[in-house]
Amino acid sequence: MHRRRATRPITTTPNPAPTLTPIPTPTLNPNPNPNRLYSVLLLALASTVSALRVGAPATSVSRSRATQCSIAVFGASGGTGSEAVLQALERGEDVTCLVRDRSKLKSPRSAAGFSADAPFVSDKLTVTQGSVTSKADVDAVFEGQGVTGVVVALGGKTKDVGPTMLQDGTANIIAACKANGVKRISVVTSIGVGDSMDQAPWAFRLLMMTVMSSIMADKNQQEDLFMPAGSAGAELEYCIVRPGGLNADPPNGIVNVISGEAGAISRADVAAFCLDAVLEEDFAFLKQAPCISSDKGSGFDSVLKDKTKSRMAQ
Repeated sequence: MHRRRATRPITTTPNPAPTLTPIPTPTLNPNPNPNRLYSVLLLALASTVSALRVGAPATSVSRSRATQCSIAVFGASGGTGSEAVLQALERGEDVTCLVRDRSKLKSPRSAAGFSADAPFVSDKLTVTQGSVTSKADVDAVFEGQGVTGVVVALGGKTKDVGPTMLQDGTANIIAACKANGVKRISVVTSIGVGDSMDQAPWAFRLLMMTVMSSIMADKNQQEDLFMPAGSAGAELEYCIVRPGGLNADPPNGIVNVISGEAGAISRADVAAFCLDAVLEEDFAFLKQAPCISSDKGSGFDSVLKDKTKSRMAQ
């Protein structure tokens, strides 16, 4: 099991202005000693060089990324997507996003100057209203935004969004990434998708094979767009994120990449993991599909703890 703590914004404090040390003026002697005069001159020169170096900025340890980034978020009005928007803005990044209904794009909690359940207001946020199944709408999210990374947190009930929204929408996003030279993308799917079925609690597997069979089929097709090699998105630097049960708990910064049975994790911590995947140059899980949980236990009760939102929607 690999445990990582979600990245938090780093605050830097400017170095103080340099303090110059006055150079002592040597006492003039009508019959100076040449050797002594030479020593005084060396001392003055050394003091000057030392004074100029005081307060000079040290070579800082480079962060995993050093440039301003622009993050595209799809599914931005959902629980995980809105957290990705909030946290990207909190980290100082530009954000461009697509939502079906602009009025539903609200901050999931109070943080970074935003109020819970209030609309985001920021000059670093660009919002496009449309459908991810429309290629033109997806392309509009990228146009002129200098997108450097993409977070895909699509969701919703099948009866509302259709049986193939995930695969169709993600195919449009992959095409836009290629057209705009964007390599990094993180995609939220679910525990139980692909080869992670054995990591889902047994009762949850029963649900996936019955009442949730349609959306699980769409999620599997969504992942197939990246894996195996030769798929449409295989050349991208992707991370397929398979969380356990999503809940609305506050973030605790603990994300466990697991190989055993899944447990619950907050949407906020999933969003942080997704942002790390597209922002960190040396992110450890590129071209992989990690299953993630937190420290909230495991099993069926843990996975479905947030019963009001456990509809497999992101």
